[in-house]
Amino acid sequence: MNRRGAGGDGAVGWLFLAPAIVVLGLFLVLPIVMAFWVSVSDWKGTGSPFASSVGFVGADNYAALLTTPGLAQQNFGTSVRNNLYFVLFVVPVQTALALFLAVVLNQRRLRGRNFFRTALYFPTVTSSVAISVVFLFLFSSSGTVNAALGLFGVDGPSWFADPRGIFHLALQGLGVVAADHPPAALADTSVLGLSLWDWLSGPSVAMCSIIILVVWTSTGGYMLMFYAALQNIPVSLDEAALIDGATPVQRFWRITVPQLRPTLFLVLTLGLIGTWQVFDQVYVMSRGAPANTTLTPAYLSYSTSFIGKQWGQGSAIAFMLFVLIVALTLVQRWILRERDRTPRRAGR
Repeated sequence: MNRRGAGGDGAVGWLFLAPAIVVLGLFLVLPIVMAFWVSVSDWKGTGSPFASSVGFVGADNYAALLTTPGLAQQNFGTSVRNNLYFVLFVVPVQTALALFLAVVLNQRRLRGRNFFRTALYFPTVTSSVAISVVFLFLFSSSGTVNAALGLFGVDGPSWFADPRGIFHLALQGLGVVAADHPPAALADTSVLGLSLWDWLSGPSVAMCSIIILVVWTSTGGYMLMFYAALQNIPVSLDEAALIDGATPVQRFWRITVPQLRPTLFLVLTLGLIGTWQVFDQVYVMSRGAPANTTLTPAYLSYSTSFIGKQWGQGSAIAFMLFVLIVALTLVQRWILRERDRTPRRAGR
């Protein structure tokens, strides 16, 4: 009786799961399988990718991006470099800013917390396309940002027309090296079609405007995550540390931050995934210009497929981006893992 009952419950469970499994299979698993096949085939974008006329090319599309010198490899390397700097700037800044705002809103004596919480979260739920259009006007040559800089005697740049990297500009400003005469050791060594000097350029001036936009729009959502986690920390922990004579800074680093470890991991993971998939802001604001310094792998995959009609390479870029995100997430999880601090006994 028990076995039959258990078997019946299992059948009923699978019956309820069947609609979700069918939907996921049709709209998630099947497209992924088709996209992978396209990445290893010579499909031209017309007809079925599983037609007999579509040939298998193996890793040729991946080799064109990783090992074969040419424009495809250079564009892919440029997109990875741009997105790498984008991640390095956006993720730490938005995480630190979100945590700071959450701590401020968590203060009991702060008045109008509901207003500030809503105001800070509002950019997160606003259309990214609409915000991107607004930022195009703000960062134009005669826009509000340059007008504000002019009040301090600073001539603002032509943000979306300036391809120079900020690290190169800093080195040139300090007189360390001239931008048109880089060190030979860096200029003569290339990785993914770019010289090491190009890899060390930093984000371009144009990319900095997109970085500012993304930090502004994403911080509010992560702030609410930290705020909810702070609400769940027992007040007794902070009071006990206060009685023991701990300073506010010590209480923050030794009490608050360890309690926020799961939320911190979630925020960093979502931030890492989101920044490596940035697309809509680039599509609206720059489309990779100027000189491909705002090009990202997600936009390169789109442009290679739908504009360049090289569907195999476009799918290959998407799958390499997926592998890169998974690898970086695993590394991040390993770094933030809980470490066993139990002392080992001698002789064991």
